[in-house]
Amino acid sequence: MEFTVPQFIEYEAKVIGPFTFKQFIIVGAAGITCFVLYLKTPLYIFLPLAIIIGGGALSLVFLKIGGRSPIVMLKNSLFFSISPKIYLWKRKIIAPKLIRKEEIVKEVEEEPTLKIAKKSKLNELATKLETRKR
Repeated sequence: MEFTVPQFIEYEAKVIGPFTFKQFIIVGAAGITCFVLYLKTPLYIFLPLAIIIGGGALSLVFLKIGGRSPIVMLKNSLFFSISPKIYLWKRKIIAPKLIRKEEIVKEVEEEPTLKIAKKSKLNELATKLETRKR
């Protein structure tokens, strides 16, 4: 009996409730930031900032774009933006190989002659199949 084995499984263990450790740290940092903002700023400034920070944290935790989390997307875009983008093809210079005429003539003469097979019976078989009475 054959069984299919799943490939490329990426699974992080749930450590704290429904969150992985990374997710918990992100949501916790956003919660602490919102709490400090609540204590230090007036309500009309706190509410928009809390919605932006909380929504951003929840989107970082739960949103998937193309099967990848936004954290991975941000990391990849950061590394792409700071890496060099000049791709040069460095051609290796190889001296041309000179072939003498005698070598070419010897190669042609040394090749074995082709063996011609008997006439194929494929056409005959096709004709028999097409004209057979049913």
